Amino acid sequence: MDDLTVKLTERTARKNRKRNERKREIAASAMEALKQLGYANTTLRDIAAKSDLSLGMLHYYFEDKIELITYCVENYKAEFIHDLSLSIEHAKDRDELVASFSEALVASIIDDEAIHRLWYDIRTQAMFDPLFRPVVARIEKSLIGLVNAAVMKAGTDAGGRIDILYAMLDGVFRFVMQSQVTGRAMTRKQMQQLFRELLDQFL
Repeated sequence: MDDLTVKLTERTARKNRKRNERKREIAASAMEALKQLGYANTTLRDIAAKSDLSLGMLHYYFEDKIELITYCVENYKAEFIHDLSLSIEHAKDRDELVASFSEALVASIIDDEAIHRLWYDIRTQAMFDPLFRPVVARIEKSLIGLVNAAVMKAGTDAGGRIDILYAMLDGVFRFVMQSQVTGRAMTRKQMQQLFRELLDQFL
């Protein structure tokens, strides 16, 4: 590879890094608006107004609302998965795994409630709008992988039905999330106990 090609390649890489950094910054700002509005009740114009960005800036980096929202959700769910992965990785035995995994789930519900609400919003939309299906499939594949990692760490025989275990955990997680926003909020201790009981059954 000659010097000119190397320089052009490096320049392109720098531009891509800067663009990706800017997209992450915009996504972080846009998330604050999306947390308040949700998918169904917002437009790019709303997001621009609430995040102090011009509509033109949003359109420069994101083609439409769907691209922006899926980018936001995928990035923030990646952080969620990373945090849960650490709770699994650092557990020394099965009991510690159940305790740390449960606490990580509860902490995320408390700290990132709006993000998870947006995730469930677009997952429901994916049943009607095929544009959401690829990102939903990618995120759910990662979440199923997370459950598989927990099962392997615990040394449990899941009988090849990791998908069912994921569906059980997701169902409880969504139930708790819904309880928090419908006037039936659980205490932190109640949430921890619920997840511990569930995880204790299949880990």
